[in-house]
Amino acid sequence: MKIGELARLSGIAASRIRFYEAQGLLQPAQRQANGYREYGAETVTRLEIIDRAQSAGFSLDEIRAILPPDMNAWPHEALIEALRSKVGEIERLERRLAETKQHLVALAGDIESRVEGEDCAGAARRVLEKMRRRTIGQR
Repeated sequence: MKIGELARLSGIAASRIRFYEAQGLLQPAQRQANGYREYGAETVTRLEIIDRAQSAGFSLDEIRAILPPDMNAWPHEALIEALRSKVGEIERLERRLAETKQHLVALAGDIESRVEGEDCAGAARRVLEKMRRRTIGQR
């Protein structure tokens, strides 16, 4: 199939398909006598895998490392390891985001709890001092 049909079937722009091919994620297309690219039907599946993997947070390098040239020869153990590794990355990110959220909620509360008659400079000093104490307490 030509790149326009592949783009239509996969929902991925022709320019992106050419980019994936240039990056080695797709096997080089066969060229017709007129120079048009000719892709096999399995390319739709490869594109869907690439698209879903990117949506799941995999980089192109990570995808390239686990995507086999032959779709019937998946490196099972490497695939499982990559998926578990990505889950671990997501869990670490979730913990960092939860900590960041806690800090921001606390900071907003500190800023809102302005002491009567306190000017902005005084409030800034109070909030910064409280942040320093939290940072020291976390070490």
